[in-house]
Amino acid sequence: MRRAQPDCPTARLSARLSLLGLQGCTRVVTHTNRTVMVSLGVQGVLRLHRGYAFAPDAVLRAIVRFLDPRLPQSLRRTAEREFLAFPVEQHAPPPPGMGRRERPRPGDLLILHRLGRAHERLNWEHFEGLLGSLPIRLSGRMRTRLGELSVDLRTGRPLEIAISRRHIARHLWAEVEHTLLHEMVHQWQAETGIPVDHRAAFRRKAAQVGVLPGAKRALCPARAPGFPPAPRRIVHPCGGRCPPGSPGAGRLHGLGSVRRQWEP
Repeated sequence: MRRAQPDCPTARLSARLSLLGLQGCTRVVTHTNRTVMVSLGVQGVLRLHRGYAFAPDAVLRAIVRFLDPRLPQSLRRTAEREFLAFPVEQHAPPPPGMGRRERPRPGDLLILHRLGRAHERLNWEHFEGLLGSLPIRLSGRMRTRLGELSVDLRTGRPLEIAISRRHIARHLWAEVEHTLLHEMVHQWQAETGIPVDHRAAFRRKAAQVGVLPGAKRALCPARAPGFPPAPRRIVHPCGGRCPPGSPGAGRLHGLGSVRRQWEP
């Protein structure tokens, strides 16, 4: 990562945040990842989009409020909406080629057709056919998630559902449909104007449609004879907002399984 010049906005960002009341931060690291806007780690390292270096104090103050665990959830939600509305991509666009889509693989069309039919059927079975039709894509980059919903950063409108290729290759189709239904509950949240997360509204709807709100899948990678068993990895259908006190507390993962992005 290139070191910022002392007089550039990125170099002044840490000092500005401190003056606005940010506490518990040992270092500020900027990036152009459009998925994770703000992330405060357990070591006090604050990672946020480089575009916020050009934001006015009102936007940075909203980030400080969002990271304050003492504030009520309603006030943190308001602060979240404020800083997400700032067009960071206009001030710090991603490098060329970043976010490039994966190349299609043999057999993808058949799988996508099957997922599309499952989405249509589950929509009628659990949502009375009220959900909109969404593009579905396969992702070979998901290592800790089974699926995710992408929404437009400005409007909150759902854009697409992504399902992990590893999930499809290693698990039963019934489990893949369960993941799809999990993401459809998030789609229902987005389309009805409910905050997209894993809180009470999600849990109620998940119970109604038969989705486990804390669904997990244990992955046991294959091992060669004579070697000790590989450690078990627990992956969730989606990341989710880290609960207070957890190692990832304070992170904004695009609101759970939701990938925040700007529509082209």
